[in-house]
Parts: sequence; structure tokens; C-alpha cells
Amino acid sequence: MRFMETPDNATDAGNGTENAAENADGEPTGIAAQDWATASAVPQYRAAVVDLLGALAYGELAAFERLAEDAKLAPSLGDKAELAKMASAEFHHFEQLRDRLAAVDAEPTAAMEPFAKALDDFHRLTAPSDWLEGLVKAYVGDSIASDFYREVAARLDTDTRRLVLSVLDDTGHGNFAVEKVRAAIEADPRVGGRLALWARRLMGEALSQAQRVVAERDALSTMLVGGVDGMAAGFDLAEVGRMFSRITEAHTKRMAALGLAA
Repeated sequence: MRFMETPDNATDAGNGTENAAENADGEPTGIAAQDWATASAVPQYRAAVVDLLGALAYGELAAFERLAEDAKLAPSLGDKAELAKMASAEFHHFEQLRDRLAAVDAEPTAAMEPFAKALDDFHRLTAPSDWLEGLVKAYVGDSIASDFYREVAARLDTDTRRLVLSVLDDTGHGNFAVEKVRAAIEADPRVGGRLALWARRLMGEALSQAQRVVAERDALSTMLVGGVDGMAAGFDLAEVGRMFSRITEAHTKRMAALGLAA
């Protein structure tokens, strides 16, 4: 679930919600201006954060498992090592989230459990058939989820926001995926059409699963539409629609970075 971007395809995903959580002077307002100790006094907000961290933690664990499996498709030892390195980074992020859940007195397994089926279904429905599809999924598919979490992070207390953004940090592997996919398309332009269709499928499945998760978790959905006491005003259902539009735009930019048509 780590956000992988290259210097020339970094997006502005999240800017809309960051502005919504700031006042006219650009300063955080509501819960976005509070630390965890203060913000967690609101029970519904605390439940939403536990949901969010549980979803992120399971996503990182699933990504670790998937990348380790995808490494078997790598055409060279160097490529296999690169995916193994990516998998290791995912597991480290999982450990950070697991430890944070425990620190706020939430049982990590119980926090992750509600999100297991949706994420497992996504990975089952988008299992790559070859090395290139695996790269596109790691670069495009995971980034869609990460854009979503970056949008949500703007609504979080300072402590939780810092953790969420740290586990979404770019670790430099986006360049690897872009280089490999572009080289494959240059060698055989027909590959581009197949991978473009694959990326569109990833987009559809990722958004479908994200919407499903939000709809099924009351505390999380309430936070997204600005219904938690203390949240900054202005993040309504229309803003949720705009959020998904921004995510779609970011996807289009990544497709271009890969040399694929959106």
C-alpha cells in the first residue's frame, strides 16, 4: 500500500482535503490541529482511527505477501532482489502500524479483521499473470489506495497523521517499475495495450473496494463526510466525490509516466 512515485509524476493528491482542514491563514483546524490525546476523547473519532490503522495494517501485510509471491515471476535475480526489498519495506510499515494499534489499546488482529475480506478479494481479482502485470499493480494499484489514505490523513490528529504519512512515504521503487515497464513497451509496443487494459481494471477494482470498505464502517465513513464532532466543516458528500475525482486524476498521471493510455 506504499505510495510509489517518480520525480516527474508526483501528484497533488490530498491537497484538496488538506485545504479543507485549514483556516484562511493555512493553519490546521478542528481535530487536524489536535494531538491524539486530545482528539481521541471523542469516541467516534477514536473508532474511526482504529478502523483506518487496521485497514492500513492489513493492506501492508497483504502487500508484503503479494510482493514476495510476485518475486517468483521476476526474470532476473536483480529483479527478484528488488521486489524482495519492496516486500521488506511493506512489512516494516505493517510493524509500525501494528505497534501503534497496540499502543492505543486496540488489539491489532481485531482491528485488521474487518478489512481482510475486501483486501483479499481485491488481490484475488487482480492477481497478475506475469512480471509486467505485477509491476503495474505494485506501482498503480497500490498508489490508488495510498492516494486515498493521504486524502484521509489531512483530517487526522497530528500524531496519527504523522504515522500514516510516514508509512506512505516514497521509498524510490517507483522509478524501478517505470523503467521496466517503459523498456518492455519500447521492445514490444503491443505490450502497452494489454497493460493499459490491466491498469484500468486495477483502477475499477481498487475504487470499488475502497467505497465498499467506507460504506461498511460507520465510524470511518462518518469521519470522511465530516460528521465527527470537532472535524473541520466543509468536507461533505460532494467533497467525497471530488476526492475520488482527484484520485482518478492521479491515476491518469501515473499511467502517463508508465507510457500507457488511461
